[in-house]
Amino acid sequence: MRTPDHGKKQFSMMEDAPATERKHSFYHDFVLDLDIKSFLDTIDHELMMKAVKHYCQDKWVLLYVERWLKSGIVQRDGKVQETEMGTPQGGVISPLLANIFLHVVFDKWMEKEHAEKAFERYADDVVVHCKTEKQAIFLLRKIEQRMKACKLSLHPLKTKIVNLRGTSEKKYASKFDFLGFSIRPQMVQFKDKLKVVPSICISIKSRQSVLEKFKELAIHKRRIPLEKIAKQLNPVIRGVINYYHHYSHGHMRYVWNQLNARLLKWEKGLYKYAAIRWLKQKYKSNPTLFAHWKLVHP
Repeated sequence: MRTPDHGKKQFSMMEDAPATERKHSFYHDFVLDLDIKSFLDTIDHELMMKAVKHYCQDKWVLLYVERWLKSGIVQRDGKVQETEMGTPQGGVISPLLANIFLHVVFDKWMEKEHAEKAFERYADDVVVHCKTEKQAIFLLRKIEQRMKACKLSLHPLKTKIVNLRGTSEKKYASKFDFLGFSIRPQMVQFKDKLKVVPSICISIKSRQSVLEKFKELAIHKRRIPLEKIAKQLNPVIRGVINYYHHYSHGHMRYVWNQLNARLLKWEKGLYKYAAIRWLKQKYKSNPTLFAHWKLVHP
């Protein structure tokens, strides 16, 4: 079975997509932030099979893919509800099928019809870059028509035109989220001039998710040595650092300060300022105890 050649605009690693998006945003003032409404639930089976057949002619593979799509859903009462469209969410092959479908429906169509337009797509998260407001309006209309022709639709509220730093007649959103990051304009000093450039930082939703993860770990309830807590916590911290510190560091300071505050709660027998002194002493004696202390120490 052949797999789609994703080219330079597709990504094997999640980290590549935000970096490429940021690079393109330096040369494009407008962005189309696309959201496909109920994507996995509304994929047309006939069109899906056409896309799969383009990359695979093995009859046994096609047979099992078609059976998978039409296998149905077992209800709690034991009855089977037939699936007339969509691919089962949570299914092991669903991400592959969905990616093949969008590669044909969107990627190849863009390369053929709008080859000059840069875009990034990771699964069904899609952003397209435009130079001007008119380009953005025109291309959004064309993409809506393409989706409709393929029996999909863009979410009317979540799909939007974003103006990062261009001139426009209408007022648009000035930032958008992509793969856990927020891309927004920022004033930066270049020699003797102030310039507006796109910046990238953790999104509010992702920041809340990281903080919620630390809360769920219930550090303050663990009656074990702090060194053991560090050993359990550091793999999580390193994972967050490796992804969200890939581009800059300052935007994560709040997250690490909140984690240090949770570490203070671990020492219940001390008053606030005594606990702060205790944690600072821990840092001085072992500054690498927690992985984030090299970035924001107590």
